[in-house]
Amino acid sequence: METYRVRPTQVHPGEETAVASAWRVRVRVDDRPGTLARIAIRLADLECNILGLSVLPVPGGVLDEIVLRPATGLPRQLLIDTLRDEGCECSAVIDADLAELVDPATATLTSAKRAVEEPGGLAEVLRGVLAADVVTKVPSIEANPARTEGGHRAVFPVGDGTAFVARRQWSPFVELELSRAVALIGLMTAVRDNVTGPIVLDRPDGVAIVLRKGLPGDAEAVSALHERCSMTTLFHRYHTGMRAVPRRWLHRLLMPPRGVSLLAVCGRDVIGLGQLIPSANGGAAEVSLLVEDFWQRQGIGTALLARLAVLATAKGERELAAVCLPGDDSLYRTATRVGLRPERVPGDSGTLRFTLATPRV
Repeated sequence: METYRVRPTQVHPGEETAVASAWRVRVRVDDRPGTLARIAIRLADLECNILGLSVLPVPGGVLDEIVLRPATGLPRQLLIDTLRDEGCECSAVIDADLAELVDPATATLTSAKRAVEEPGGLAEVLRGVLAADVVTKVPSIEANPARTEGGHRAVFPVGDGTAFVARRQWSPFVELELSRAVALIGLMTAVRDNVTGPIVLDRPDGVAIVLRKGLPGDAEAVSALHERCSMTTLFHRYHTGMRAVPRRWLHRLLMPPRGVSLLAVCGRDVIGLGQLIPSANGGAAEVSLLVEDFWQRQGIGTALLARLAVLATAKGERELAAVCLPGDDSLYRTATRVGLRPERVPGDSGTLRFTLATPRV
């Protein structure tokens, strides 16, 4: 199906003159041979030029979506009456944007690409795919999928406790459109799950180092990581003097509230630990790093921060924050190598903020 962006204001059938360069017309017809040909002939009689056509199966017939360039001064009501004379029901006549008149494969792939590159903008991508008036993200318990409003409202569960709610006043959604939206969300779920999977770092020395999510069963290995770290390294991470991490901290380090831990593993040893903790109020997500002394300045911290940035982007985060000791610019340099844009928070020399860009992993 060709994709067009609906203009903000809907055009009502009673409007008397053609003011747009193209119209999107939805016509419900009986699925009989020759019907579409008769419609094309009647449109030609009105000097309308057909630019695009899609056939959407609906119960009891089909819905033809025609994008046409109307004759100058053609009243919309005359077009509606002409189609009605052929025994067809014209359910919508709205403006179409010719800039987005593309073939179905290109439209689908472009939407998927946008969704993968900008997970936080999935609602806007869905709005374009559905030609909806609005798409909002709400908690699942508030979505109420049974409320369809005669087909003008649709709910799409995301699988993370939220759902997208789409509304379209100018025409009810049809099953084919809903299927496309479900497929797009399924793609994003697969991408999100794949992003959280383990990766092996490509190192010139050939040492196999794996980055993966932390699990409760990693508690002993993470405890051993802290025991191998110097007090200076621990102080830079926790900003307090300590020789070892308290046992009661281990679960919180591996399973942070709302967040995720990322481990750098060499053999059976955990040699680095990163955390990503989204803000509870929608602000910048917090990141932190710990790399044992022997593995410092070997790219482990850079790899951890790059991967945390990928995970944050997949979660729709736009900004990261980290708390550093005044005068410690190691994380600043690491963020720069990753491709982030670190900035010191005015009036707080110990806090860095990073605007998320495309990181180098």
